[in-house]
Amino acid sequence: MLDRSVFAARRQMYLDALGPDAVAIVYSLPERLRNGDSHYQFRQHSDVVYLTGFAEPDTTVVLRPGADSEKVVMFVRPRDPELETWNGRRAGLDGAKERYGADAAYPAAELDQRLMDLVANCEELHYALGLDPDMDLRVAGVLARLRKTEKRGKRPPRAVVDPRAALHELRLRKSPDELAILRKAAAISSEAHIAAMRAGRPGTFEYELEATVNYTFRRHGGIGPGYNTIVGAGENATILHYVENRCALADGDLVLIDAGCEYDHYTADITRTWPTSGRFTAPQREVYDLVLDVQQAAVASVRPGLTLDDIHQQCVRRLTEGMIDLGLLEGPVDARVEDLAYKKFYMHGTSHWLGMDVHDVGAYTRGGKARPLEPGMVITVEPGLYIATDAPGAPDRLRGIGVRIEDDVLVTVDGHENLTAACPKTVADLEAICRA
Repeated sequence: MLDRSVFAARRQMYLDALGPDAVAIVYSLPERLRNGDSHYQFRQHSDVVYLTGFAEPDTTVVLRPGADSEKVVMFVRPRDPELETWNGRRAGLDGAKERYGADAAYPAAELDQRLMDLVANCEELHYALGLDPDMDLRVAGVLARLRKTEKRGKRPPRAVVDPRAALHELRLRKSPDELAILRKAAAISSEAHIAAMRAGRPGTFEYELEATVNYTFRRHGGIGPGYNTIVGAGENATILHYVENRCALADGDLVLIDAGCEYDHYTADITRTWPTSGRFTAPQREVYDLVLDVQQAAVASVRPGLTLDDIHQQCVRRLTEGMIDLGLLEGPVDARVEDLAYKKFYMHGTSHWLGMDVHDVGAYTRGGKARPLEPGMVITVEPGLYIATDAPGAPDRLRGIGVRIEDDVLVTVDGHENLTAACPKTVADLEAICRA
């Protein structure tokens, strides 16, 4: 876990960004039932972790930069020896203050009665509407009650502001501490992909490779997968978010694995595609070489001032040229880009922000235009081609081939750093590993 001073510095930056007339509410999402009385494993909301490092459920953090005291108020579960015997130890009110930076801490059950005083008379309430209907109702109820007390000196905030305006801008640019964690997540993820390449043989099941990947994550201290691990063999590789992972690998299949380890609440995001038999067939090689060339060129282009839209359009054009050469589309290139014909085989974007969430926070546009990249931002670069078995007009030799190649790239002052460069992707390296 990061040193407490890191979280204290983050809170101060956020308080400064909010300004003295604003109040922010950051909260954990509720625990969810999986089935019966069994819950999904709880994962703290990234905003709460970013500001405090606090990982327990039923947590609300209220930040009040203009307050004379109690600028950081936490509502947490109190200590309860009986419940802790069943479900694990809690930090409690004292722990929230002593270890997690709260100026004041109260039981989570007291949120409703105290929230009205905490947000009264501020100009802006920074709050994420729409994440949890129950919390939305609680906040709306506070605002309604404050409207009724305005004549007595307590009024509601003048505006409710999306957290992207301040908090998510801070999260978008990664500090050296964060980058160290992301590099660790990337290193573990790379090892997991290599382990799967070595284990994948005809007759192996997709779920066995999923188990290999997820085991490697945990073996090296990761929390687990940062998102559901995708293992698609053969035609399953043409399904973008295929997570059933239940089919056997056949001789001659390509296997697409999209998997990233979450380490200390930061996740990597890597996709590799490789041959089960240890050697690409000629048609598979045609598709793979195209995607690899496009992906490598896109990674090489990353630098400050470029936009994600620039990267995407570069990939779209080069992939479209390749689709015409492969017989998937008919030219001219400009026309096929203009009429979006390429979307039959490349239907997703090329990049997204990466960090505490696999699709991390941060605005993608400024003033209606794609925002320029800046040092400290981390993005994915992941072009692909997906040729379904029933794709209209596709050459028979290419049907059922799906290829995606994805790396995690840090924007640096003078260019970029590929955080996942250790994960093999050249044809020679993949074939050597898969035959070993």
